[in-house]
Amino acid sequence: MHKYQQLEISNRKAYYEYFFEQTYIAGLVLSGTEIKSLRAGKASFNDSYCVFQDGELFVKSLHISEYSFGTYTNHEPMQERKLLLNKRELQKLEAKTKEKGYSIIPLKIFLAESGYFKMEIGLGKGKKNYDKRESIKERETDRDIKRKYGV
Repeated sequence: MHKYQQLEISNRKAYYEYFFEQTYIAGLVLSGTEIKSLRAGKASFNDSYCVFQDGELFVKSLHISEYSFGTYTNHEPMQERKLLLNKRELQKLEAKTKEKGYSIIPLKIFLAESGYFKMEIGLGKGKKNYDKRESIKERETDRDIKRKYGV
C-alpha cells in the first residue's frame, strides 16, 4: 500500500452551503511544486469555484500553498487551474450552469490509485437560510442519538 493512498483534502463547508445534484471526478493540471504541496496537505478551498472559459473548465480561488523547499520555479498559490473532463461531461455541465442558480463547486482533492491528483466537483444549487438551519438541526439530532444510544 502506497503511503499517500489515503491523502484527501475536502471542502466540508460546501455541503453546508449547497444541495448537490451530481458529482464528477476531474483530473487537475498541476505543476511539480503544486503536487509536492498537495502531498503535504497544504490546500484550502475557501470561496473556490469552477468557471468555464472557451469551453474549458477552470477552478478559481483554490489556494495551494507554495512549496517550502521550492526555488524560483515555485508556483503562484492562487492561480487558476484547468480541470480535465470528457467533452460530453463538459457540455452537459456548461448547459446546466447557464440555468439559474446552478454552480460548480470543488468538493475534494484526492490522490488516485494511478498516482495523479483528481478533484471531485459537484453541480449544486445554493441553500437558503432556512435550509441551512434544517441541516444544523439534523446534524444535532444525529449527534444526540449517537450520544444516547452509543451508535
